[in-house]
Amino acid sequence: MTHKKGPPAEFYQRDRLRQPPALTPDYKTSVTRSPQYALLSLENSLSEITGPLFSHNDLGPQDNDLLKNYCHSGDPIGERIIVHGRVLDENGRAVPNTLVEIWQANAGGRYRHRNDTYLAPIDPNFGGCGRTLTDEEGYYFFRTVKPGAYPWRNWTDSWRPAHIHFSVFGSGFAQRLITQLYFEGDPLIARCPIAQTIPDPDAVEQLIARLDVRSSVPFDMLAYRFDIVLRGRRSTLFENRLEGN
Repeated sequence: MTHKKGPPAEFYQRDRLRQPPALTPDYKTSVTRSPQYALLSLENSLSEITGPLFSHNDLGPQDNDLLKNYCHSGDPIGERIIVHGRVLDENGRAVPNTLVEIWQANAGGRYRHRNDTYLAPIDPNFGGCGRTLTDEEGYYFFRTVKPGAYPWRNWTDSWRPAHIHFSVFGSGFAQRLITQLYFEGDPLIARCPIAQTIPDPDAVEQLIARLDVRSSVPFDMLAYRFDIVLRGRRSTLFENRLEGN
């Protein structure tokens, strides 16, 4: 990811032009989810800002391999891909040893969740969840299948683009950040009422993973690059921490 020129700063002013408003009627559930009263600032407790701490001892050997970590009778169905990148701070420095978790629909666009009633079948060999720790350079990677698009009850013909949910865990419970990865070239991104709540087109671009042929495995899988910037002028948009961007 390229960063805008400028000296490193200790604090970056929040850019409000990048943030979607809480109430965006085209995204229908924002009508009920948006605050009706002024927000209150609450002090964090010590337990919320000091733990938990994760190590490689907390992870299984296949936690970042969604092609293998739920297999029962064979390989998952779908396009095999690698998703990789770095977690960076606002000055482009690596964020090491941070927990990155993902969850996603299968290749048919269905989640392994009891509330998902989409017509696409459940894949018996795909769980749709994974996790890993960044290395000393802030690097992470997952093996998975490319998720499918799926319809949702927003308007009559609303479809979610193919996407993967990302969670980045800081040094405490209060620092967990959540976002979504989209894929380069997907025409549904421009039609998605959720993605289009973001007023700054550049901020939408920060959510799109780019095809990375150089990191692909020949005759096996394509790779997509998705760098996550935690704050500042080139920050990734986090849906649960808009005040941090």
